[in-house]
Amino acid sequence: MSTQLAIREGYADVGDDVNLHYVEAGDGPLLVLLHGFPEFWFGWRLQIEPLAAAGFRVVAPDTRGYNLSSKPEGFKEYGVDLLAADIRGLIEQLGAESALLVGHDWGGSIAWTVAMNHPEVVDRLAILNAAHPRRLSQGLKHPSQLRKSWYFFFFATPGLPEEVVHLRDWHFFRHFLEDANPPYTPEEIERYEEAWSQPGAAAGMINYYRASVRQSQKEAAAKLRPISAPTLVIWGERDSYLGSDLAEPERDDVPNLDRVERLPDASHWVHHDAAERVNQLLIDFFVPAA
Repeated sequence: MSTQLAIREGYADVGDDVNLHYVEAGDGPLLVLLHGFPEFWFGWRLQIEPLAAAGFRVVAPDTRGYNLSSKPEGFKEYGVDLLAADIRGLIEQLGAESALLVGHDWGGSIAWTVAMNHPEVVDRLAILNAAHPRRLSQGLKHPSQLRKSWYFFFFATPGLPEEVVHLRDWHFFRHFLEDANPPYTPEEIERYEEAWSQPGAAAGMINYYRASVRQSQKEAAAKLRPISAPTLVIWGERDSYLGSDLAEPERDDVPNLDRVERLPDASHWVHHDAAERVNQLLIDFFVPAA
């Protein structure tokens, strides 16, 4: 990451004894970037400064359980409604009434839920390779998606994943990043390994999956609400974990969908593979609201 803009660092007390570590840059309308698995704020290293230079106050937190943020014990502390409430609390603690919200992978799942549960704090929503909850639930009924999502169910087992993921220098976690093109550099992987090695981080990251798998589909469906915020979906078509048929949410769920922008040469790590294109799409989508 260049040093043209000052990168600031802080912590926000978002309630229930949870503190979120974050980095930020720039001034202007608040724009929050939510990382996915197995990343942390550093996953947005190619977005933070360009978006800040475009006139936004860009904040990238470590979500609950990751890197330097709080890591409550037990999978029940990682339900997506709690994760979404953290982000509402973060926006409030940053002194804003609302924000522009971007989420990738698990950060996208959180962002969808923030927009459903707390619509008043989301001005515009951008989702990168994260299926709307209804589409993901539908997808998991099909064998092709079940094969792609095998790790959901491995992570749901008690105890074993924590024993496995740190072996061979975090090979299991590193495996998920191997589709990126260009590949992550050794220096970047070292940053990830440092975050994964934080006390309690591996269990916190895995507990996202445990909480998700243990929630019944009927219960999850009952919580779904239409999303009022204008929404942009950006989708790397070479995603090894999510089928491209999951990119398009149902119009009843996202009535103000701007469009689904498909990038055929990008992987699940679309914000890494096609950073300049993703940055421009986000700027074009968010500037009218600034």
